[in-house]
Amino acid sequence: MTTKERAYLKGLAMQIDPVLSLGKQSLTPEFTEAVNEAITKRELIKISVLKNCLDEPNALAAMLAERTHSEVVQVIGRKIVLFRKNQEKSKIEFPGTKKK
Repeated sequence: MTTKERAYLKGLAMQIDPVLSLGKQSLTPEFTEAVNEAITKRELIKISVLKNCLDEPNALAAMLAERTHSEVVQVIGRKIVLFRKNQEKSKIEFPGTKKK
């Protein structure tokens, strides 16, 4: 992902609300599956890490990205933004790329 693409996604992420919250149980297989389903449907998701979660948001973001084959767009405070392009029906078009 280029820096321009990342900047564009950060701008889009500012306008969306978190779709999932990560609590004291931390990263379970069920939560990872929920993230995978959400990212397949939306491409760009925001996850809120609650205060009762003892793990660091940066470490959680890296683990989630690895397990869901997505990319970490950013981690700000206790918010994680992940992106994975849907190869079949992409909803997000980057500026400067032409649609075929």
